[in-house]
Amino acid sequence: MVNSRQGRREMKAMRIGALELRNNVVLAPMAGITDVAFRLLARESGSALCFTEMISANGLVRGGGKSYRYLVSTPTDTPLGAQIFGADPEILSRAAEIVTEHGVDLVDINMGCPVKKVAKTGAGAAMMRDPSKVALVLRAVRRATPLPLSVKIRAGWKGDPAVAIEIARIAEDCGVDCLILHPRTAEQGFRGFADWSLIRDVKNRITIPLIGNGDIRSPEDACRMLDATGCDGIMIGRGALGNPWIFRDTTGYLKTGIIPSGPSAGEREDLVRRHLHMLIQLYGEGMGVKVFRKFLLWYTKGLRGGSKFRQEAMSIVEKEKLLELLHEFLNVSGGSEENRAAFS
Repeated sequence: MVNSRQGRREMKAMRIGALELRNNVVLAPMAGITDVAFRLLARESGSALCFTEMISANGLVRGGGKSYRYLVSTPTDTPLGAQIFGADPEILSRAAEIVTEHGVDLVDINMGCPVKKVAKTGAGAAMMRDPSKVALVLRAVRRATPLPLSVKIRAGWKGDPAVAIEIARIAEDCGVDCLILHPRTAEQGFRGFADWSLIRDVKNRITIPLIGNGDIRSPEDACRMLDATGCDGIMIGRGALGNPWIFRDTTGYLKTGIIPSGPSAGEREDLVRRHLHMLIQLYGEGMGVKVFRKFLLWYTKGLRGGSKFRQEAMSIVEKEKLLELLHEFLNVSGGSEENRAAFS
């Protein structure tokens, strides 16, 4: 499909501190999703920067094995941002030193997570309730690492736009290199709609790069956000679930104005199979298959016969049996012609 709309923005390189990105389309950090396997698939498709899952600063400082597991990477998993969360400036600064020593390319502070178990500790989005605390944290972390530093925030706790603007200005004053804004409130969670006008308002008040996040589910959405807000880059999160090709499609659309054809049934099966093999290599077969099943829900969402397929797949624990069922679903079973047409 050719886009004839005038004023289309072109894909461009993006700089965050000393870090030069090949384009301005990046993968969001997502708990339980953005392990090294998913990151590699997103990079293959065109994501210029990927983030780890949210990592507890307390866990890193105390030597918790689970926290360190989130830093597992490969030489091709770069550039990589490590997202850490916590509420204590000293612990967050030490955590920043730890992830820096592990060889990541950027440190990100989570000030947007609305989950109760995070917020009740004063971390995540709860930190936005106390701008003076935000300044203490950012100054401490800035002193602790020479790496590019970003902060991911929300619209605030209950939605006062002035709060996000104030935090953005504090971040810039404290030496933060990039701001990432998801313009939903903490109380909203992921309900309702992201208020892109807040991204525009914040962008007009700071000089550091601003990455917009929220409600980007298609290349057209990405282009609309760039046009409507003037943000420097866009971050894709839930829109990539079951659709890592969104990075290829988005970068292609921003560059040419044409949305590439979707993956064929064969291409989809190849990527899904590789994703499973990567997870098994990462976690072992038993856990790898278990982790993979949630991704399979997204990969087959909206396809004819998908509900029946998922019911069968959720009870399978053997890799080969699962792959056999997947192949039959995508290529042999009734409705596969419709499914193939949906990919082309």
